[in-house]
Amino acid sequence: MAPSVHDQSTVASYPEASTAPPWAGPAGTPPAAPPPNPFAPPRQESPAGAPFAPPAAQPQGAPVPPPPLAPGGPGQVPYGYPGGPAGYGYPAPPAAGPGYYGWSGMQPMPSNGLGTAGLVLGILAAIGFCMWPVAILVGALAVIFGAIGRGRARRGEATNPGQALAGIICGATGIVLALVLLAFFIATTA
Repeated sequence: MAPSVHDQSTVASYPEASTAPPWAGPAGTPPAAPPPNPFAPPRQESPAGAPFAPPAAQPQGAPVPPPPLAPGGPGQVPYGYPGGPAGYGYPAPPAAGPGYYGWSGMQPMPSNGLGTAGLVLGILAAIGFCMWPVAILVGALAVIFGAIGRGRARRGEATNPGQALAGIICGATGIVLALVLLAFFIATTA
């Protein structure tokens, strides 16, 4: 009869006679040198003209040379980058408006609040048209805020003309749906 599965040798049941672990090389061979440490700092022995040699120590009290300058001098913006003089394909940046306290070359932050408010109110008006008095009021506010937001985007004061237009469309849709629902209620109760 064959031995049971429980009687077979396992990894934990190595024979006691062997003193060398199974991962060691054959008996009688010297152990291999350990691999070099990949995290050890690089060796400092390099010829004087090597490209990666550390810089020579400067004498104490020697003046430090100035940093290199750009070809156009310090503070010059390269040609074609925004903020510099108007180059080919780049219009001159608009100056900061009156009353704006900041760096003269920096544009004021866009005022996207009314376009976003128009979009949010328009969505609320279109979804909540069942509450027709509220939907008409909120839809009218959405159309007004969206129109003001579109005007700001047209003047360059805002960067969200699409949101403002969506607010106008959703607000008008909410008003129309609320008026249709109101007309339906008047027609069915009369």
